Amino acid sequence: MAYLLIGLISGIVSGTGMGGGTILIFFLTFIMGIEQHIAQATNLIFFIPASLVAIFVNIRNKNLDLKNGTIISIFGILGAIIGANISLNMDVNILRKSFGVFLILITINEIYSIIKENKKVKNKQ
Repeated sequence: MAYLLIGLISGIVSGTGMGGGTILIFFLTFIMGIEQHIAQATNLIFFIPASLVAIFVNIRNKNLDLKNGTIISIFGILGAIIGANISLNMDVNILRKSFGVFLILITINEIYSIIKENKKVKNKQ
């Protein structure tokens, strides 16, 4: 049952374009106690169907720039190959801490973006 809820929540977040994999890895490691390497590999399996559905919906709604998306995808594949090899050779504790730092940086960026947007709105009023 827990896996069903984790998949559903991650899918919803992924469908909104906010990175459901981040939520999935968090739930698998901290809630389910799965090792970081396994959680990250599981995320990759989850990512394929979730992204295909999101791509289909966004193409149908004409929200996709195929030229830029293709270029980014090609280099993303190269980066994924490099990142997977780096991660496989990393100690689990370092990998977990790196993931935590990544989440903290995303959080700081999001808070900064919210503050910046609120300042824009106040200045327009």
